[in-house]
Amino acid sequence: MNQLFSIIFTTSFAFAVLRVSTPIILAGMAAVISERAGVVNIAIEGMMLSAALVGVVVSAFTGGWVAGLFASILAGMLISMLLACFALNLKANIIMCGLAINTMAKGGTILALYLITGNKGASTGLKSSSVPNIDIPLLRDVPIIGDILSNHNLLTYLAVVIVFLLQIFLFRSKTGLHIRAVGENPNAVNSVGINVRKMQYISLLLSGLFSGIAGAFMSMGYMNGFTANMVSGRGFIALAANSMGQNTPWGTFFASLVFGFADSLANSLQVLKVPTQFIQMIPYVTTILGISIYSISNASKVKKMRMKLANENVL
Repeated sequence: MNQLFSIIFTTSFAFAVLRVSTPIILAGMAAVISERAGVVNIAIEGMMLSAALVGVVVSAFTGGWVAGLFASILAGMLISMLLACFALNLKANIIMCGLAINTMAKGGTILALYLITGNKGASTGLKSSSVPNIDIPLLRDVPIIGDILSNHNLLTYLAVVIVFLLQIFLFRSKTGLHIRAVGENPNAVNSVGINVRKMQYISLLLSGLFSGIAGAFMSMGYMNGFTANMVSGRGFIALAANSMGQNTPWGTFFASLVFGFADSLANSLQVLKVPTQFIQMIPYVTTILGISIYSISNASKVKKMRMKLANENVL
């Protein structure tokens, strides 16, 4: 136990939590913007995985991480438009469409990797680029805080900026108000002349953009290269973080940090003599516990609200 505490209460562990939380934060923002428009984007996992491969391939052939990053973003947005076309225009079940995209991405990325490099497990044959780390001059000299917050990947800082901007966009802009209104009552919004489908298209497009950045981080920041199924359920964990964060950017951000803490703890426990099976289940058990606690808390609030309304009706 002393060894565990000596690992957790260190600046390096806090640094790792923020680093590991980055793809969950970005994917969480993708979930926030889509669900605010009343569209459940369960395809975030597939978007991230596809974007991760595209970023590696493009950066390897162009020799630059900027091109790889933009290619990842474009891949995420194209897949989100495909999802929007089937779900919004053709009226297909969006959950089934999302599951289809996830399944196709899982097998399709392996096939594409094999056709490009001849390898099925990892992109070892590609000399891909990585998004650089940023060492902030003034911040790095601050004791403790500098060790935690400085020298992160560029996309980690971008993730925090996106949370801040998305909060402003949703709650301070006209388009954000329309998106939230569409998610609350699309029929009422349509009756006042607001194009519901357009707002949902915008939301899914932004969701694909955030998913693309998250995928780029996985293969060009968190790791240097692509491996099969490297997203490992982070897209679904982001959906759980969004539920715990009650569809708000900052709430989802802090929920993502909780899951990042669990993931970092699992990584740190590898140095101790802890069974591998126990270590691997920690992030997923945390997800189940988090959703359970949120559901119980939400059910309790609903029950209290109903009792309050019932008492008011009696009086």
